Parts: sequence; C-alpha cells; structure tokens
Amino acid sequence: MKLLRGAWKLLVGIKDALVLIAMLLFFGGLFTALAFRPNPAAIKDGALVIALDGPIVEQPAGPQFDFGGGGEPAELRLRDVVRAIRAAKDDAHVKALVLDFDSFGGGLPAALNEVGAAVESVRKSGKPVLAYATAYSDASYRIASHASEIWMHPMGGALFTGPGGSQLYYKGLLDKLGVNVHVYRVGKFKSFIEPFTRSDQSPEARENSVALYTAIGNDWRQQVGQARPKAQAAAFLDQATQRVLAAGGDIAQANKAAGLIDKLGDRMAFNARVAEIAGAAPAGKGVFKRIRYKDFLAAHPLPTGGDAIGVLTVAGDIIDGKADAGTAGGDTIARLLNDGIETKKLKALVVRVDSPGGSALASEVIRQAILRAKAKGLPVVVSMGGVAASGGYWVSTAGDTIFAEPSTITGSIGIFGVVPSFENSLAKLGIATDGVKTTPLSGQPDIAGGFSPEVDQLFQAGIEHGYRQFLERVAQARRKSVQQVDEIAQGRVWDGGTARQIGLVDRFGGIDDAIAEAARRAKLDPANVHAEYLEKKPDWWAEFFNSFARKNDEDEANASGDAYAQIAAQRRAVFARAVGDARRLATGAAVQARCLECAGLAPARLDAEDRKLITLLFAKLAR
Repeated sequence: MKLLRGAWKLLVGIKDALVLIAMLLFFGGLFTALAFRPNPAAIKDGALVIALDGPIVEQPAGPQFDFGGGGEPAELRLRDVVRAIRAAKDDAHVKALVLDFDSFGGGLPAALNEVGAAVESVRKSGKPVLAYATAYSDASYRIASHASEIWMHPMGGALFTGPGGSQLYYKGLLDKLGVNVHVYRVGKFKSFIEPFTRSDQSPEARENSVALYTAIGNDWRQQVGQARPKAQAAAFLDQATQRVLAAGGDIAQANKAAGLIDKLGDRMAFNARVAEIAGAAPAGKGVFKRIRYKDFLAAHPLPTGGDAIGVLTVAGDIIDGKADAGTAGGDTIARLLNDGIETKKLKALVVRVDSPGGSALASEVIRQAILRAKAKGLPVVVSMGGVAASGGYWVSTAGDTIFAEPSTITGSIGIFGVVPSFENSLAKLGIATDGVKTTPLSGQPDIAGGFSPEVDQLFQAGIEHGYRQFLERVAQARRKSVQQVDEIAQGRVWDGGTARQIGLVDRFGGIDDAIAEAARRAKLDPANVHAEYLEKKPDWWAEFFNSFARKNDEDEANASGDAYAQIAAQRRAVFARAVGDARRLATGAAVQARCLECAGLAPARLDAEDRKLITLLFAKLAR
C-alpha cells in the first residue's frame, strides 16, 4: 500500500512539474512577445533595414506558428512595405535604406513594380539605397535594380529565367488510377481544367500563355532597363550561358562585368559600407546603426484625418463561406463590407482585387454585397493588384471604374466545373455498385458508380448558363454587347496593358489613384481623405503567435543559397502547386472561375490543408 501511495505521489509530482514548466514557457513567451512590440519612440538616426524575408502579398495569411521551428516564410503586406519605403524618403532619422533579399519569396509583377517605384523615389531624393543578396532572382532584381548600390556575395550570382516553365499534367496518372474526371466548361482558352484532361498544353492555351508571358517578360526588361540603363540586363537574360562561360564559370564576375552588380562582398563588408553612411553602432549592437522595420512602421501609421474611403480587399482564392485573411471567403468579405457600411461613415468604396478567382458562387456573393453598397449611394472604384482574373474579374464588374497596372493579370472570363468519379478505380479493386433508381437523377452525381448522361447534360447546361451570366455582367459593366465581350472572353487571360486597349480596364494606376478617384466621385478633396481598410483586426492571440512566426528583423536574414539554389527553389514550387491542384479537384466548388496561367507568375502559397497533405505524402514516401 505504501508502495502504491509513493508511486501515486511521484506521478502527481511529475504532472505538477510538467504543468509548471508549461506555464513558465507560456508566460515567458508572452513576455517576450510583448517586449518586442513596435516602439515608435525608438526611432533614432541610422539605416532603415527592410528584410524582405518572404513573399510580398496584398493580404498576408494568418500567422502559422510552428513549435518545431519550421513553417512557411512570413508574408509581407504590400502596402506596409511601400508605406515604410516612402516614409524613409522624408524621415531625417533615416540616413540610408537597406533592402535585404536573402530570403525573398517573390511576388506578382505589379506588386514588385510598386515596391520598385517607391525605392526609386528614395534614390532620386538623394538618399542612399543599398541592396544585398547572396543571389538575385528575377523578382528580387526587379526591385533591387532601383537601388543606388547593389551588393552581392562573391560566391553568389544573378541568374534570370524569365516567366514560364513547366506545368504538371495529371491525365496519365488519373487514367492509371481509373479516375474519371468529368469536365464541364465554356471558353476555348479556359485552360485550368487541362491538367486533368490532357497530357500536354492545348494550342489555345499555348497561344494565350505565350502572349501573356511575353508581355510580362517585356515588362521586366523595361522596368530593369529604365532603373539601370547602363546595365546589360536584357543581354544577360538572353545570353546568360555564354557570358558565364566567358567569365570562367564565375557567375558573380559575369554579373559585375554586365553592370548588374555594383559591389561584390560578404555581409561583413556590406555592413561596413552601411556603417560608413549611417554611422557605426555602439559595441555589441551590430556593425551599423539600424532602425527596425516594425518600429518604423509604428512611427508612421496610416493617416486617419479627413473623410473615410472604405477599402475592401479581395485577396487570394475566392471560396464559399468563411475564410481567414489571405483567402477570400465570400460570406466573410460580404459581412466585412456590410459591417463597414453600418459602423463607419464611409463616403466611397474602393475594392482592391488581388485574386486569380475561385468559386463562382462566392464571387457573386461578394459582387452582390458591393452592389448593395452602390445602392446606398457610395461610388465604387475597383483597384486591381497583381491579378484580378476569372472570379477576380467577376467581382470587379461591380465597380464604376477600374484601375489596373500594365503588368496586372486580368480577364480569364469563363467558368468551368470539374468533378471526379471513381467507378473505374473501384472496378480495379473488384468493387461494383448497384441499386434502385426512381428518376434519371436518383443517386446522381454518383462518384462511385459513374455519372448518368442526364446529369452530364444538366451540369454542362448549368455551366453554359453561368458563362452567359458572366458575359452579361461584363457587358453591362463595360458598356459592350454580349457578343463583343464573348470575342475577348472565352477564358483568355490578358496583361493589364492589353486589357485597357480592349476595354476591360479603364485607367492605369495603383491603390492611391483609385482612392483619389473615389474621393472625386464623392465630391471630396482627395488630399483630405483617408483609407479605412475593411478587414478583420487580428486579436491579441494572433499577434502573440505572429511575434514568433516572424523573426526579429534586427537579425540578419537567413541566407538563400547561391544562384543555383534559388532556381531549384523556384522549381520546387511546381510540386507545391500540384498539391493544391489535387485538393481542389477533390474538394473545390462545383462551378469555378479560376485562372491557370496566373499560378505560374505568383509565389507558391500553401494553406494549412496543403501543408497537411505534403506532410502526409512525405511520411508515406519515407516508409
């Protein structure tokens, strides 16, 4: 008995000790999180360091805390990065702007151009802008080209690949598995379903991709050429192999000879150069005086004076129901807009769209919410970000006028439905189906026994009806006939410059231009308004986790590897997209308006479900 009591006391003691340790870890972490809150009062003379240690997106997803120390790179909000850079130009405390690209995750061309333009304004003001990376990609160099000094590690390199690359096609695999993919589509250029129905790219899809990627590639050449006119960027893009061979295989020296890089040096040499400009740091505080990005943002908050112009963000995949930030849940966005109209004194509305599309139903839910705002007398201006295609364009039809950038990806006016059935897969396992049907639609769609001809006809008719609705919405919004819209629709994707020529876009400009136009339509002075972003504010718990998800930006960015490592990382993104494709095939909305070409230009973005699938797959492969 004494032995049992002793064992029980030991177990209770262990339990109490574990609880105590857990509480100490929690409150210790909470104290650390609170201790690292932005401190506007900490702004002193130095170099503002912006570590671009993740992709630049319109709306970051919620923090993904990983107790194992891994997880996806933090996402940087486009408007925050641009605000910080613009503020650096006029802030006397900022002696230099430092851009660290060693862990950069890329972004859509229009977003990168906006950041590049902000950097250009700082450089033209006479304030030094210094960029550093171990290796530069197309995306990082698009921004870095605007810097006054571009530094690179001597063992690094800048290799530019241009837009394009391989897309995975799954028909052969699906045939081997016996999966029967039922596709219902309208639009000969609507290529999103081709990976499930073909083993190669259709001539129509190839024609569209060539036109789109050529326009985006030309935009890169133009942007970089204007920023660094003496650099041989275009020649290096076309003749990289010859130039590197001429330099004896030394990519960095080939880059420097082409004028792409100003200085070769390791990070210590770079930091010493920054110290020459911004001043040396006190002992134990690093090499140069530095201003933390978060502190600087806190010291330069969004303006709040004047009348309020509501800004509704539709970013990421458009899905039915509710969704967290970074994904456009139809019900969530509609509620945010309705709440904003009821609780805030909005004078006009700007809809910021940065989405390749998704559910047609959710797109219509968002569109109807915007129309209700218009019915209340609010002028509505649409601002397209990096991409506003398919469902993203569906939403945009509710605007009075549409702004876009020349490199915005838009159009893709078309819809499709794709539903798998597994009757052949089950037959291979010796499994059959049978039953009683009282109508042609009894038990349909039957994913185990196969679809009946009636349900196929019914689904195709529904898709054709949805396409006509899409055409009618665009025709009404763009003041065109349905036939005119059909000629430029058919699922074709356009760059923003061409979209303006064919009437899908009204004007070129960014979010600030759209806000100014909304103010004018509301008969307000654009200089006396402020943007009121209609989005859910993160609670303290999310902020707590976010403090761990993103490393302290006073630390150096993690090295991204040499030029070869960067290119390999870009190719691995193809696998990440394949995981998303598989999940969408199994669980996506029945009727979708989604753009395939857009995925090849955007950073790979995995949500929680995608990460679970990848983890499960690698666990299976490791056995």
